[in-house]
Amino acid sequence: MAEIVYMPKLSDTMTEGVVAAWNKKVGEEVKEGEILAEIETDKATMEFESFYDGVLLHIGVETGDAAPVNSVLAVIGAKDEDVKEILKNATSTDDLVAAPVEEKKAETPAPAPAPAPAPAPAPAPAQVSPVASNEKIFASPLAKKLASEKGIDLNSLQGSGDNGRIIKRDIDHYIPFTPSAPAAQYSSAPAGTESFTDESVSQMRKTIARRLADSKFTAPHFYLTLDIDMDNAIASRKAMNALDGVKVSFNDMVVKSVAHSLKKNPNVNSAWMGDFIRRNDHVHIGVAVAVEDGLLVPVVKFADTKGLMQISAEVKDFAQKAKDKKLQPSDWEGNTFTISNLGMFGIESFTAIVNPPDSCILAIGGIKQVPVIKDGALVPGNVMKVTLSCDHRVVDGATGAAFLQDFKQFLENPVSMLL
Repeated sequence: MAEIVYMPKLSDTMTEGVVAAWNKKVGEEVKEGEILAEIETDKATMEFESFYDGVLLHIGVETGDAAPVNSVLAVIGAKDEDVKEILKNATSTDDLVAAPVEEKKAETPAPAPAPAPAPAPAPAPAQVSPVASNEKIFASPLAKKLASEKGIDLNSLQGSGDNGRIIKRDIDHYIPFTPSAPAAQYSSAPAGTESFTDESVSQMRKTIARRLADSKFTAPHFYLTLDIDMDNAIASRKAMNALDGVKVSFNDMVVKSVAHSLKKNPNVNSAWMGDFIRRNDHVHIGVAVAVEDGLLVPVVKFADTKGLMQISAEVKDFAQKAKDKKLQPSDWEGNTFTISNLGMFGIESFTAIVNPPDSCILAIGGIKQVPVIKDGALVPGNVMKVTLSCDHRVVDGATGAAFLQDFKQFLENPVSMLL
């Protein structure tokens, strides 16, 4: 008996998914546990395994197309089963939203012949433009919707999907017909040419835009900036990395220092929940990682209980998973505080937007060698600027300042993190 495969909900905030790639073609055998498709969610592109054995009888969402969660993604069953009957008997009409539908363009009656006009000079040859036909249109529902919004005649497109089906990619790459014009018309035009490229917004970028806009325009932000003397941190890191098998980064030391500071300042380790404030006893630190499509924030859980080596290993593993698009929902959920580090890109200082549901995010700048005064003498020093962005509904200025002072103390005296 055939099984309908529905668009899965792969994250807590996912409402629709985009099929990035199909690993199987219609007619091919599928085994339980095999990768059926790659699905782009609002967080990452994830591999989707088949739960069934059988033959892939039907693809409901073409590569590059989007479909809501729980819409028909595919049908898997025996080789000769009737797909049309299976889709017809789906549990609800909503299940069929992603199934391909053929439409026939309505035929328009030919207009009555008009009276013959008076003789006139012969007009110049007309420019030929695409003409709509009455042939059936084989296009995905999303492609039809986008074409309608953009005023694109589907009859003028050649589909790049299976069997010539028009899909979202064809709409995105559509170039409108432009009649040719005499060269003299452009004789006074400048040598340069204006051009642009429109790119589809990924599910991840849509979610980043929505969540950070909500945070920026809902949470009243304020910012606290502090200089940290990194001389001792540099010396400590050098001594640790001289040991066999040890490779600790400054970012690992920042995570450890933040974890200890949050335990001393639990009001910063909090979240605005609308009609109450949640004070978290556990410390889960989100570490922002840049990826091709945007930003992911994997979470080092119970960071206050872990040593530098364990933190280092987890962060490296997260970074590789993010690069390979292998992060799972459990990797990016549950943060109580977030760190964003742009120091490795040469950024001296910046402000970050609070990452909900956190009440604070710490922006880490690069370490810069500057003249400093120590023991009354002007000497070269290594200084790192950090900026704490706070949600004023939860954290007050004095509370944020106390957290930063403890963070500074731990980082300027790394041995104190071991006590």
